[in-house]
Amino acid sequence: MKLKYCIGLLVLTISFLSFCQSAVVRGVILDEFNNPISEVNIKANTGEGASSNENGFYELRIPSDIEVTVVFTHLGHKRVEVKFNLKNGQETEFNPVLKVDVEQISEVVISTNTRQSVDGVTSISPEIIRKIKGAQPGVENILKTLPGVNISNELSTQYSVRGGNFDENLVYVNEIEVYRPFLIRSGNQEGLSFVNTDMVQNVDFSAGGFQSRFGDKLSSVLDITYRSPINTQIRTDLSLLGGSLTGETISKNGKFSGIASVRYRDNSLILNNLETEGNVEPVFADAQTYLTYKFTDKFHLNFLGNISVNQYNFEPQNRQTNFGTLQEPVALLVFYDGMEQTEYQTYFGAFKANYYANDDLTLKLIGSAYHALEQEYFDIFAQYRLGEVNTNIGDEDLGEVEFSEGIGSQLTHARNDLDAFFVNLEHRGDYNVDEETNVEWSVKYTHEDIRDRLVEWEVIDSAGFSIRPPNFSTPNLQPYEPFSGPLTAFQNIRALNRTQINRVQAFAQLSKKTTWGDNEVFYNIGARLHNWTVSGQGITSNTQTVISPRAQFTIKPNWEKDMLFRVAGGLYYQPPLYRELRDSSGIVQPNVKAQKSFHIVLGNEYSFEMWERPFKLVTEAYYKGMTDVNPYTLENVRIRYRARNNAEAYAYGLDMRLNGEFVPGTESWFSFGYLKTEENIDGRGYIPRPTDQRLKFGVLFQDYVPNMPDLKMYLNLVYNTGVPGGSPSYADPYDYQIRLRDYRRADLGISYVIVDSEKEYQARWKKAFKDLSIGFEIYNMFNNQNSITNTWVRDVYSKRQFAIPNFLTPRVFNVRLSARF
Repeated sequence: MKLKYCIGLLVLTISFLSFCQSAVVRGVILDEFNNPISEVNIKANTGEGASSNENGFYELRIPSDIEVTVVFTHLGHKRVEVKFNLKNGQETEFNPVLKVDVEQISEVVISTNTRQSVDGVTSISPEIIRKIKGAQPGVENILKTLPGVNISNELSTQYSVRGGNFDENLVYVNEIEVYRPFLIRSGNQEGLSFVNTDMVQNVDFSAGGFQSRFGDKLSSVLDITYRSPINTQIRTDLSLLGGSLTGETISKNGKFSGIASVRYRDNSLILNNLETEGNVEPVFADAQTYLTYKFTDKFHLNFLGNISVNQYNFEPQNRQTNFGTLQEPVALLVFYDGMEQTEYQTYFGAFKANYYANDDLTLKLIGSAYHALEQEYFDIFAQYRLGEVNTNIGDEDLGEVEFSEGIGSQLTHARNDLDAFFVNLEHRGDYNVDEETNVEWSVKYTHEDIRDRLVEWEVIDSAGFSIRPPNFSTPNLQPYEPFSGPLTAFQNIRALNRTQINRVQAFAQLSKKTTWGDNEVFYNIGARLHNWTVSGQGITSNTQTVISPRAQFTIKPNWEKDMLFRVAGGLYYQPPLYRELRDSSGIVQPNVKAQKSFHIVLGNEYSFEMWERPFKLVTEAYYKGMTDVNPYTLENVRIRYRARNNAEAYAYGLDMRLNGEFVPGTESWFSFGYLKTEENIDGRGYIPRPTDQRLKFGVLFQDYVPNMPDLKMYLNLVYNTGVPGGSPSYADPYDYQIRLRDYRRADLGISYVIVDSEKEYQARWKKAFKDLSIGFEIYNMFNNQNSITNTWVRDVYSKRQFAIPNFLTPRVFNVRLSARF
């Protein structure tokens, strides 16, 4: 019935279609002596053309939302080839210099313009995302090098931004919001990112102070646009960790275009190198498609679909972790019995219909449905020994535990099932009042239906005595005092929830470009409204409404130096999703309020030339004051909320990013971030939040061998200081403020381009390819031992608890083959 309801609703949205949108490129063409060049031939691969006048000026209108290659040619000068990637209505200035005897950079990609700088948006080249992989390849692998973005688990697609948690980030694909799984508790269980990098056209990211047109979350926006094909081609990417196959085509009359991709991922190569040995089967696969059909010059219809199947089966056998000091080495030795089975399936479909009444008015209707079936089952019995390690070189039992200081066992059990079904219907509008003024609006309805069964318990035994829960009124004091009370699990959570949430959202905003004296000025003002009602079986219905005003102001002074100053701020609410309504005991609390945050962001962009190449320095200082905060605990990537708005918090920091062509023809950047975020729970005083990652350094560097430019290299470096999170999951955060160790990671990739689409080859077999490359990658090149959580084990003699780090992935080697036909 759900499937029929989903299909029926989506079919109703098929009512409007659209025509091709456009953008404008203009500028002045000069020679190397700064003299204008007339009659330069300008040709786009989509058929558009122009030529420069006697003053060297040109103007070219090209299609938007697709990658367009523009070639500048003139007799006696070297050609210049540029790839533009612009949005509808955007205008960009490009002033090429044609030289006589010097080769131009092989490829320049123009994917940003003044509008994106004004909005405080960071744009990332899709080619960088496709070329630079990682242990978890995708957009998130590049985001972690940006300031303010922290990822401390290379197997996870989750990230925190400026002190927020994983649930505080918005992700859109073609203006359609996408969701992440609910039950995932570790990076090992995570599959592929929803965003398929082989289908990406534009990647825009905002770390705070974003406009009203984006949704109601506290931290960030990742805005993805999938491309509409302009030709027929096939792309494949194969490695020891899996592969992908992507095909795209367009009909002869240009009315139909489509792109489809399948991906397969097997993380066994990485997980088999972890310290916990066992039989692991991590298999993840998905299929995505993006289709467009143009019926007339004013109507077209898009369809975005995704099916994902993820399975993680694990039978742990043993583990040994050495820690302590050189003088007093200690080891934890664990033997396991049992297994874990995690599986989730997601089905997503969306229709987006556009109607362009004229050049100024755009109307859209978007309908989408999301269905997730998630299962988390495990029964794992662990017996451990904690003791001193033999360090005598030459002994047969070198490295083994000789004297046990702690002996115990642990039995964990879970039977968790979740069925989530979301339906969205939205109308969006965009109206250009004049060339300098734009108005946008939207009205959206969402229905969320969640059925959840939560059954978890844990029994801990140390030296033969069952350990009582930390908050239990009657402690177990054996063997010093007899105990006759009932046996009680250390943790025991049981809940059965059927919850419905209905939401109505709306926004309106005004954007305007004007002048203030000789300076260019841009501003944006808007507001969002969000009304939601929580109801369900055994739940008292509750309705709440919030309004979020937001504004941005940017000035570009008429200075000799190319600088831009920006201020943005407003109120940002986060109405609770189902996970935020469920407390630590599994009970839904419908009265949970929306968390509230006041943002103020001050930014500066300085564009300059160094070594006769373009560079940009972006600096942002920010402050977030938060009230009605819903405290949570963070263990690996699992978030457990208290479902009470009993805290207040703040976050402030500084982000800096320098990017440019450190090596001619390539883009690299260096990032620095400082963050401090604290919370005050029940008026007990401020303590660091679980995401208080004070310092962040990130580097993405690309290079090639000068005499052999087809041999390329990338280096992806991340350093984050440790976050609070080394305490037991049940602990009072005011009693435990132990930080995890600093996170240090370096990934290196070396590739050789066998076939380049920009070159001509005599060999017949090479002519069959548009692009072909082979590469070698080293993940965690320096084999740093990063940890994500601690395992806590008791010493039966001293009653102390030892924090044993749970290490992440070690050094791993991978081979990759990429081709495009």
